[in-house]
Amino acid sequence: MPPLSDLDRLWLTETIRLREEHAGPLDDAEACRQARAHADGLAARIEARALWLARRDGLLEAVQRWRQGAWLAALGLALLALLSGALLAWAALGDGQRPVNIFWALGSLLGLHLLTLLGWALGLLFSRNGGGALGNLWLWLSEKLARDARALQLAPALLSLLQQRRLGRWALGLGVHGLWSLAMASALLTLLALLATRRYGFIWETTILGEQAFVGLTQLLGALPALLGLQLPDLQQIRDSGLPGGDLDRARQAWAQWLVGVLLIYGLLPRLTLLLFCLWRWRQGRGQLRLDLQLPGYRLLRERLQPASERLGVSDDAPAALHAPQAGILGASGSGAVLVAIELDPSRHWPPQLAKDIADAGILDSREQRQHLLDQLTRFPPERLAIACDPLRSPDRGTLALLGELSRCAGATRVWLLQAPPGQALDSQRLADWHQALDALPLPHSDTAPLQWLESGHD
Repeated sequence: MPPLSDLDRLWLTETIRLREEHAGPLDDAEACRQARAHADGLAARIEARALWLARRDGLLEAVQRWRQGAWLAALGLALLALLSGALLAWAALGDGQRPVNIFWALGSLLGLHLLTLLGWALGLLFSRNGGGALGNLWLWLSEKLARDARALQLAPALLSLLQQRRLGRWALGLGVHGLWSLAMASALLTLLALLATRRYGFIWETTILGEQAFVGLTQLLGALPALLGLQLPDLQQIRDSGLPGGDLDRARQAWAQWLVGVLLIYGLLPRLTLLLFCLWRWRQGRGQLRLDLQLPGYRLLRERLQPASERLGVSDDAPAALHAPQAGILGASGSGAVLVAIELDPSRHWPPQLAKDIADAGILDSREQRQHLLDQLTRFPPERLAIACDPLRSPDRGTLALLGELSRCAGATRVWLLQAPPGQALDSQRLADWHQALDALPLPHSDTAPLQWLESGHD
């Protein structure tokens, strides 16, 4: 998986906040401990905690699937835009069997474009994201194509994050104007292809308007295209095109260049200009994004993540849904070797004879002892960790979760399932439960003492 960008990290942090806001607090004891150990400052610790939870709960994979869905949605909309532009040009000119009403053609080419441009401008003033229907359609398609229930909060989290700097309108504006630029470019190319391969005549007709209205409108719209050197119809050609039986051949080329110029100036160029403007505003604001630490969800984390207010022995309320414990390995290599035992019977002789390079972490019986050892291993991770467990006890969820946490604090971990004391026998079903649970974590395990492995790194 490629490294996360700053925007990705903020996005995942906001996603975790929304998840907890809707579904309640997550089981984050280890995440908070890791954040306190490896990050400085409240914002950095909130972000580190969220990224740890995102890795544990599969949100990183959900982001990848959402992005794939977003690209597929964008590709589908781009193809639709290209097809729509070509159809607009075809509808405007027709098959060449009849003269083209120049202003009907102009309305077909630019009417919907101008209406949606006005809608985007109004949305920029009165809407929260300013993306319009196309932007919202893209977000909806991205979520549907992701096909991942964990991606449910990704789009709202992204919009919530971007709203901080009012960047949502510029991000969605990039998509909206990009699609319209494709549509206008497709229409322009199709228009040129049709004008180059077919013979069209151009007319204008009216019942209640005077000739001067069409002459004035034609010259007004043609003023900017004329600056590009395009040929425009003169006054006599405009008048002839409005007369029944007028000479249409003399004005064909002039009307064709006028129509192409108007589409270029009032259709394609405005969209390209707005596309570049949105890109500029997006790049300008993206680097200024920060977590809003005044949000209630982040304020509640201050007490658990700031060093001055750390507390020991406080139990959080049980979350609505428990996650399955999972083992792991330390990202960076540690040093040394540690042996620790979990809830051994007092009658057992402990610890065994250890080499001088092997540290004895004792027996973990209480929550305080577990938390203290986890804090120590997080700060000073060992290269090898052996965990002794008593298979006379059942492998409950708490013990398995602790095994997973301990394993993530060491370079390599093995579980030592102790033999039964003299005069006692192991329950075969309970031992099978241990094997099944450790295989599911997964963690290597054996009933043979891993002391040689602890000392030298090999058996």
